[in-house]
Amino acid sequence: MNRPRDEDQAQQEAGTEADGGGMRRNGVDGYRHGGNGDNGGGGSGDGDGADGEAGGVVEENGGPAGGAPTGSGPAGSAPTGSGEGDHVDAALLDALFAQAPLGLYLLDHDLRVIRYNTAARGVRGMPSTDIVGHRAADFAPGFDRVELEELARQALQDGGYVREHLVRGRMPTDPGQEMVGAISFFRVVSDSGRPYLVAAVEDVTERQAALDRLDILHSAHRRLGASLDAVGSAQELADVAVPRFADSATIDLLDEPLRGLPLRTGPIDPGAPLRRVAYRSVRGTGPAKPSPGPIPHGALSTYGAPTPYSQVLMDGRARLIRGLTGHEEWLSTDPERGRRLTGLGVHSMIVAPLVVNDVVLGVLALYRHRRTEPFDQDDLELAVELTARGAMSIDKARSYARERSIATTLQRQLLPREPTVLSAVQSAHVYLPGTVGPGGDWYDVVPLSAARVGLAIGSVTGTGIEAAAVMGQVRTALRTLAVQDLPPDELLVRLDDAARVLTDEQQDSLPAGAEGLPDGLASCLYLVYDPIGRTCTAASAGHPGPVVVGPDGVPLPFPVEPGLPLGCGDGCYEVQVAELPVGSVLALYTNGLMSGPSRPAGPAGGSAVGSSGGPSGGSSGGRPPERPPGRAEGGAERGGLDEVLPTGPGEGRRTVLQRVLARAGEEELPQLCDQAVYALLPERQREDAVLLLVRTRGLPDDKVAVWTLPEDPAVVRTARRLAEHQLAAWGLEELEFATDLIVSELVTNAIRYGKSPIRLRLINDRGLICEVSDSSDSTPHLRRAKYTDEGGRGLFIIGQLAQRWGTRFARHGKTIWAQQEVPAVDPADGTPEVGSGAGGELPG
Repeated sequence: MNRPRDEDQAQQEAGTEADGGGMRRNGVDGYRHGGNGDNGGGGSGDGDGADGEAGGVVEENGGPAGGAPTGSGPAGSAPTGSGEGDHVDAALLDALFAQAPLGLYLLDHDLRVIRYNTAARGVRGMPSTDIVGHRAADFAPGFDRVELEELARQALQDGGYVREHLVRGRMPTDPGQEMVGAISFFRVVSDSGRPYLVAAVEDVTERQAALDRLDILHSAHRRLGASLDAVGSAQELADVAVPRFADSATIDLLDEPLRGLPLRTGPIDPGAPLRRVAYRSVRGTGPAKPSPGPIPHGALSTYGAPTPYSQVLMDGRARLIRGLTGHEEWLSTDPERGRRLTGLGVHSMIVAPLVVNDVVLGVLALYRHRRTEPFDQDDLELAVELTARGAMSIDKARSYARERSIATTLQRQLLPREPTVLSAVQSAHVYLPGTVGPGGDWYDVVPLSAARVGLAIGSVTGTGIEAAAVMGQVRTALRTLAVQDLPPDELLVRLDDAARVLTDEQQDSLPAGAEGLPDGLASCLYLVYDPIGRTCTAASAGHPGPVVVGPDGVPLPFPVEPGLPLGCGDGCYEVQVAELPVGSVLALYTNGLMSGPSRPAGPAGGSAVGSSGGPSGGSSGGRPPERPPGRAEGGAERGGLDEVLPTGPGEGRRTVLQRVLARAGEEELPQLCDQAVYALLPERQREDAVLLLVRTRGLPDDKVAVWTLPEDPAVVRTARRLAEHQLAAWGLEELEFATDLIVSELVTNAIRYGKSPIRLRLINDRGLICEVSDSSDSTPHLRRAKYTDEGGRGLFIIGQLAQRWGTRFARHGKTIWAQQEVPAVDPADGTPEVGSGAGGELPG
């Protein structure tokens, strides 16, 4: 039959072109076979042209598609539609396949291509015989076959609509080029009930690349900056870049960001050493795995010059090397690095500086050796964004490291430098800054009158420089109060008043709406040990009590009930007194020592405290110490470490500390400090930790002389004579004149202004201490007498003769004391003979 002219015109507009053998290609790469040359590509002949079934679409075997009848046979003489409308529908279908801006594929029930167009990127130029009659995996092997077929069959069977599912693969015409397609599937059914599948493929490679770059930046913003460690921040930057952006990444930093030092301004010398701090590769990651290159993690190296690395250091601009062939001249400048790059197969690289505030911190190098696409200009811009974000994170870590270093230095400067050498105690300590920065943990050993010693430990709320500064103020206030010989409870009351003043001064730095620090300004434990009476008096302001073991290693009870922390204004602290045998060890600690993760128990149920074993292990040259109560045979404790003393948090760790201290008779205090740290802190702790160990001593009886004096002015001469005899027995005749004046003045004041009983005591310690006690509570005051005054110069004279002097109050009465410096003994003359102490009571 003859076709109307308008249909012929539509056929030509659809791109109909003759194909030689009676076949016509209707603007697409699907072929129709007509009964004659006139209707070979019209799509209207005898068949279902209206519903897209080609009456003569060629399958892979050259026959009609799906067994559909051709327009020339008798079976094809009964079309489902006829007339001008059928021809219009067919023309529109041809136009759709010819003019659609995205790739269209018509698939049969076997998922073979029946008809397609060439708008899809990657199939242009391919012969139609390679596509028609084939599945997608046959002509596009670079895509995931299983994924595509599962989606297609699901849509074909269920009739569901798969919309813009992203698939990644290699282009059929260019396997070296990656392509990202958004594929949609939907089912169509012909009038005969046969299902077909339409696949629409849109090339979204560029759009997805831009989204991927944005996602990488988002990941960098989310992950970077969480760490306050420069090395950790650098490794996070490398982890963000690999494998999504690059195949390998290395980061080298100058030492200044790592050590928290001030940054260098201006160009960086290419010969400056840089430290390898981060490495990540699709072939392995560091630092958990060793770097495959010649530069191990943490090692220093220098860049050859001129190279892209040295140029980046000089001007702070990123470099893009698109194609690395291995014959570049700059590779010979740094041959070792060049051999590594060529051996790895690097074909494209980006070298970008880590810059913050126009200061270079280091270099980020990105390499591609597995994926075939080289870096482009958009990738260079992304690398610059990543390095800017990474540099901010590293600089933040550097600033934190610098602040932490300053705070740690300030903290150490405000703590005692060396253990004070005293006759009353032997001490050792360890101070460990936490990973979150130094806090306000502190301790002190204060020499007091009468050969006594004050022991203090505490912790200030907060961390950083501010906490260290407050710690210095609190420690200074405590030391000032301690030298006034205040008892522990009264000292804490006055220290609490000072803490409240400091809290008021910090009101501006408190959180919004807060009237004060919820946990107080600081905690404090204060003890006074008397080596003459062998007693220890303690009081606590919100701080845990000491751990005490006797000279035989057995724990000694010393319960100290903590009051409220300093700054809370409670003003009430309970005092505990304990008698300690000579050689007992007290452990004063802060919470940081007990807050770390537990060390796994040893085979016998206890934790290992040293290479020589626990306290139940054998010791060289002596019997093992007695087992503390609650310890079973073999060193194990009932129920494990944390069940021995289940009365509160940290009690199990106190038991571990007791076990360490049980070896006090075998090891020196510094070694015991280390053993305690090993046992209690298997890894670095977050908070500050301070441990102060004190071994008690006793002052021998022959170093103390005591007399009780009657309330009679005539006894002053007798008191001088007693003091002279005692100085002679001690070999301190050089101090006789000054001591006579001090004794005369103090005894006279006690008789004139005090109340009986009056007691004179001389103590031969590291200085000569003269004390006069009475039952009066009146306080003497030092004043500068005028020239016309007849009296008032006694205490002034004592202040000139003595090294230091003061007043100590007791529950009943007071004691005025003066200490003189004992002259050093010439080794050539030998040590003077020490006589026995005198004492007694004079008749009234």
